[in-house]
Amino acid sequence: VRRLLENGANSSFVNRIVDIKVSIADIIADPITKTASLTTIPHPQIPVPRDIYSGYRKNSQGMDLSDTLQLQVLDNALEEAAQQNWHAKPMLGEVEIIGQTLPIKNPNDRTQIVGTVVEASAQHVDLAVARAANIAPKWSRKSIDERATCLERAAELFEQHRAELMYLAMHEAGKTLVDAIAEVREAVDFCYYYAARAREDLSPKNLPGPTGESNRLEMHGRGPVVCISPWNFPLAIFVGQVVAALVAGNPVLAKPAEQTPLIASKAVSLLHAAGIPNDVLQLLPGRGEMVGARLVADARIQAVMFTGSTETARAINKTLAERKGAIIPFIAETGGQNVMIVDSSALPEQTVVDAIQSAFGSAGQRCSALRVLFLQEEVADKIINMLQGAMAELKVGNSSLLATDIGPVIDEDAKSMLETHQTQLASYGNLIYQVPVDSTLMDKGTFFAPCAYEIDKLTRLEREVFGPVLHVIRYKQRELDKVIAAVNSTGYGLTLGIQSRINETVDYILQRVRVGNSYVNRTMIGAVVGVQPFGGEGLSGTGPKAGGPHYLARLCTERVVSVNTTAAGGNASLMSLLD
Repeated sequence: VRRLLENGANSSFVNRIVDIKVSIADIIADPITKTASLTTIPHPQIPVPRDIYSGYRKNSQGMDLSDTLQLQVLDNALEEAAQQNWHAKPMLGEVEIIGQTLPIKNPNDRTQIVGTVVEASAQHVDLAVARAANIAPKWSRKSIDERATCLERAAELFEQHRAELMYLAMHEAGKTLVDAIAEVREAVDFCYYYAARAREDLSPKNLPGPTGESNRLEMHGRGPVVCISPWNFPLAIFVGQVVAALVAGNPVLAKPAEQTPLIASKAVSLLHAAGIPNDVLQLLPGRGEMVGARLVADARIQAVMFTGSTETARAINKTLAERKGAIIPFIAETGGQNVMIVDSSALPEQTVVDAIQSAFGSAGQRCSALRVLFLQEEVADKIINMLQGAMAELKVGNSSLLATDIGPVIDEDAKSMLETHQTQLASYGNLIYQVPVDSTLMDKGTFFAPCAYEIDKLTRLEREVFGPVLHVIRYKQRELDKVIAAVNSTGYGLTLGIQSRINETVDYILQRVRVGNSYVNRTMIGAVVGVQPFGGEGLSGTGPKAGGPHYLARLCTERVVSVNTTAAGGNASLMSLLD
């Protein structure tokens, strides 16, 4: 500053670029020591992350992966989880379980046994249904607040046991560290959200009526509910289905995916610890063709919740239609042929980031994942070039390592399906880029190299390709209606992405594409419970949306009570006035 002034600099200019009143000691002071001495006075209108839902419900806890201290604590907890003897079996109260023990293998390394499972037999299934039918009236009579409180205690327990659940998500399901954190958070959010919705939506409602008449609408549990969950969200969807049915007053028979029974078993044990009786919530691990089919066919089952393939949903629906007894609700969330439509006004940098995350996040094993990227021809070359560069930066590796972007696919069947599809793609498509994968990984685990191909039309894809494969199609601006028609003609309606900075174009597409969840200028994955209710239409699901305000009511039966208050042997209305 002195040198500037000596050389003739204007003093007002110097004062604008540096405050000469501040001492050197203050400038070079240790920022950590200085910050520690401050008294924090938060603004009362700015909630902390835990309270961002304004007191309606708690928010799940996140984790700062840039904090080395948090990482060290997590690493120690994961090491402890690795030392546990993980075992899953049918959970039917005090019933002794005898059966063949099967290994659960790590998709990162199929030589590593994560734990073991005893699958449910036909006798186990029949016993579980009988126990659920017996306890159903008692559980339905429990107060809504008592059931909701159990969910809130479960949310706290899930967070207390977060490292164990994350360990299982990474080693049993091949989740990356980031995805494992999100998995636990979503399960916690389901608990808090459905507890809050139950208190608000399921409480008895007084209905207006003529003078002297009292009318009340009540929500009651339907009875035993079957929850069949997938391996791609082995904790989040599993818990979301189960706790929704429980808080609505129904006993639950939970059938997890055969690839991921360990994390389901841990979740059920925590729900029991939270106060859910063991005959109200029972676990039945096993194969769908035996356990799931037998459960669905039982006339005592009063509702079925399912997340999985469209083909399996059709089979369940057929079984329910042929059953004797009442017609029951079937809540299904199935697959999709999800597309992102990009016009020439879209920001290329944002488009590429969102497309990469949507197509390859979780190794493309999300029902909401991007499958087909439609690029307007004026920007196609530029975006494809950027897409190649972005894919070159992706790291495929062991999902338990922080540096890994993309982990393995779930098992050999999934890998074989993807390899068969890629062979077919090579005959009619042009390879844009394929992410390299170390040969040692390919030898040990069920890894598939993420790839992108340019194809000529959507009809090339006859069904959903569940994995890290992106299909790119060019279109002309005047052909936007043809693109929309092609998307609708698939019959699927799960997720849609739109990248455009023209509001009229966005509105035009939104009004014409028949899809359950649309995402504008953002990724197509990562729906947040209660904020972005999730579910499709057409071949992609029945509704109502999970994590939405209409979900719990579908799991209840409505009853109305009408009382004539003047029929008590006198004029009750007059007596009330005299009182």
